[in-house]
Amino acid sequence: MTKLRHLVKSISWRIIGTIDTFLLSFILTGSMSFGLSISGVDFFSKLVLYYFHERIWFLSKIRNANKRHIFKTFSWRFVGSLTTLIVAWIVTSNPLTGFKIGLLETLTKMILYYIHEKTWYRISFGLIERNSIDV
Repeated sequence: MTKLRHLVKSISWRIIGTIDTFLLSFILTGSMSFGLSISGVDFFSKLVLYYFHERIWFLSKIRNANKRHIFKTFSWRFVGSLTTLIVAWIVTSNPLTGFKIGLLETLTKMILYYIHEKTWYRISFGLIERNSIDV
């Protein structure tokens, strides 16, 4: 059942993350078209990347929930921001815009991701049994 949990968790995070990416892209470029393009490509690429990130962390030996949430936050943010930076750069053909969006989303999404992780830690959906291992 944990694979279903990871899938649902991935989708919930992608919705939150996509809204954030759209808003940042729209605000920084002033273009609805760029905002939709960047967040659209981001949605699908990160949905896949996040699922694999969850599966890798499921196998992790880090048992302390707070440390785990912090390490997961930083590891995902690295992957996520790098992906957005590259996508924004390609879509806008402007490396500076890509860097601005990638940098700003690093801040906003770390906060949002940490809250998302803490919320999912409290939810038992998809768990066979809750034990000392954080999923």
